[in-house]
Amino acid sequence: MATGAIKLHESGEYRNLAPLNLYDSPQRDSLATQAATGRHLRILSLPNGEESPLRVRLCEDDYPGWLAPEAVAQLEPTAPYMAVEFSEMEIRDFIPEVIEFMKQAMAKPNHYLWGGTLGPNYDCSGLMQAAFASVGIWLPRDAYLQEAFTLAISTDVMQPGDLVFFGTPLKATHVGLYLGDNRYIHSSGRELGHNGIAIDSLGDDGGQVSRNYRRILRSAGRVTRSYHPGNLLDLQPD
Repeated sequence: MATGAIKLHESGEYRNLAPLNLYDSPQRDSLATQAATGRHLRILSLPNGEESPLRVRLCEDDYPGWLAPEAVAQLEPTAPYMAVEFSEMEIRDFIPEVIEFMKQAMAKPNHYLWGGTLGPNYDCSGLMQAAFASVGIWLPRDAYLQEAFTLAISTDVMQPGDLVFFGTPLKATHVGLYLGDNRYIHSSGRELGHNGIAIDSLGDDGGQVSRNYRRILRSAGRVTRSYHPGNLLDLQPD
């Protein structure tokens, strides 16, 4: 079936030629995530016609979503995605660059965007994923998946570059990057946060936003590997 400029196949792998928005339903009412130019994706179901949305799964993090029909024109067939191995030591060496990415993102005008991963507007886990992806390290997309993926550590032994998680006793719903000295950087929404990227404190010296999140502090995790496709089911809660 010809749609757009290419013939689509469910078994094929594609590369996007421009940034794309992925939505959480065929109606495309809510953004699920975004894909920077050069991401790989697989088609999960072929559209019913040229005006139908396309269900896909991004290869680097196994994240599913729906594409607008006009986005098909931005896809090209490509060789299968190959994940890159990183040692824990290599990842630690990249942490200064990850932190610098976040600080540069904070320096630009921005606001919190649910599903945002491209910038200048991010959600919390989208900022984490984009910062690590900037050095070639892939994390799962959502905060609760990032918590399950990282090596669990005590908040007492956190190092710069570790992830700090917030939420309910059942699930992580927010994530920030620890900077040291009880400070962390994160993109937070309007209700509890700054409506954008800012630095807050885990200690008693922060403002209202710091207190809001300190009340729901949940856990900490260390990035010791890069995500490999096919592992997402292992990270899902029971």
